[in-house]
Amino acid sequence: MKKAHNTIILLLVCFVVFSGHAQAGGDEFNGIIVYNISYGDTDIDPQMIAMMPKTMKMKIKGKNSRTEISMGMGSTIVVFNDETKSGFTLMDMMGQKYAMEMTAEELEQNIEKEPDMNVEVTDEIKEIAGYTCKKAIVKSNEAGAENLEMIVYFTDGLGSGMLNYNNPLFKDVKGVMMEYSMKENDMNMTFSAISVTKKKIGDEEFEIPEGYNVMSMSDFENMFGGH
Repeated sequence: MKKAHNTIILLLVCFVVFSGHAQAGGDEFNGIIVYNISYGDTDIDPQMIAMMPKTMKMKIKGKNSRTEISMGMGSTIVVFNDETKSGFTLMDMMGQKYAMEMTAEELEQNIEKEPDMNVEVTDEIKEIAGYTCKKAIVKSNEAGAENLEMIVYFTDGLGSGMLNYNNPLFKDVKGVMMEYSMKENDMNMTFSAISVTKKKIGDEEFEIPEGYNVMSMSDFENMFGGH
């Protein structure tokens, strides 16, 4: 069980720190998008899958996004501002609270580590959570990464997708991603929007609360064994 616990934390750290998941964008939308998370075909032990989060909530206010994932042992929150290209990650695991700050320079360094991606928008459309979404094929342009290909359904009815910049793999998708898949450490994760609610979001949602141990991105990576 301890091994499973550590593996889950590492998966979440890799996911929120190096893949990012603040997808909506533009200042046209203020509100909340809720996603279902499914894991499909994976090599991860079923007991571990049962412990993984099943939903994700994203709160958006103008140029700010707050993405929340919760499960039995704690929660992970990613806050990003598409104007300053900076943000932070909050992790509350087993009563231990950490806040990892990420500067614009560190985000650029993360982007440089990822393959250069090409976004091909197709004519296929799909209705998701009441919005008409276009299908895009996102794949690598670099040699040695031929198998890196993902399907995304996005809408421009909620914004331009500027906050996608927080996710190096999807930063060129020009709209709010309503359904997409990612892979981390042999785990396949699919995110599908199930509801969109327009409402006011308070500024305090995008600030580091009291009680968190604030650290740099490098210290955060070293603590949790990130790459």
